[in-house]
Amino acid sequence: MDGTILVADDDRTIRTVLTQALTRAGCKVHATSSIVTLMRWVVEGKGDLVISDVIMPDGNGLDQLPKINELRPGLPVIVLSAQNTIMTAIQATEADANDYLPKPFDLPVLMKRAVRALDVKRRAPTTPPQPDTPEMAGDDLPLVGRTPAMQTLYRLIARVMNADLPVLITGESGTGKSLIARTIHDLSDRRSLPFVVATGADLETMEGPAALISKVRNGTLLFDEVADLPEEAQARIVRMLDSFGDSGPRVMATSQADLAGRLDKGAFRQDLFYRLSGVTLN
Repeated sequence: MDGTILVADDDRTIRTVLTQALTRAGCKVHATSSIVTLMRWVVEGKGDLVISDVIMPDGNGLDQLPKINELRPGLPVIVLSAQNTIMTAIQATEADANDYLPKPFDLPVLMKRAVRALDVKRRAPTTPPQPDTPEMAGDDLPLVGRTPAMQTLYRLIARVMNADLPVLITGESGTGKSLIARTIHDLSDRRSLPFVVATGADLETMEGPAALISKVRNGTLLFDEVADLPEEAQARIVRMLDSFGDSGPRVMATSQADLAGRLDKGAFRQDLFYRLSGVTLN
């Protein structure tokens, strides 16, 4: 591991620990408790990687990400934050942070992320376009929690919310699968479009899929508990999805059943499984 790393954190202990660990790993480290100093180093061209806290005495690390991307395209930034909410993860992702870690963080995990960020910078630095930040206050969010499992879920939602891939959400009854689907829609760039939940009753007739398409337009179409649908309804979904081509609604599905296990027993259509499992959250 080599390179120069800029560390910005108002916690002296964290600065000391990171400086020692990164130096032992072979890196040069510049550490500061000031956003102003960090930005001066960025302007001067210092650093191959930034590791920054969010809340600092003289500013907000997330607010500086667009400026860092403008000044130094391709300079990776790892965001650390004690404000472990879904909006922090989303804001870090949308501001083009290379990675996001909630505090307290696991030092070996941070070191691995730093190695990966430096490697990405060496191989192919890019500056992807930045979507608008969803206009939703943190207090209004339906998903809350600071456990490691919730932090992982926040990062996954932040990464997939504007992807066009279908999303399959699995888990036991009562774990909030439909809530996750609705959150992804409400935070996505389709949030002003309809969110339609399709049930077995909507797929009982040949006209059902056409009615669903008319209602959802280019919004989000959720197939709730897709494993419970009969074979005929599953076949209609496959034909509907094939009709979308490169346009159409965002497709999501929920299931408390193990779809892979049902495939082995011939109890679920293989073609439907592959069409729905672009990204799996469980």
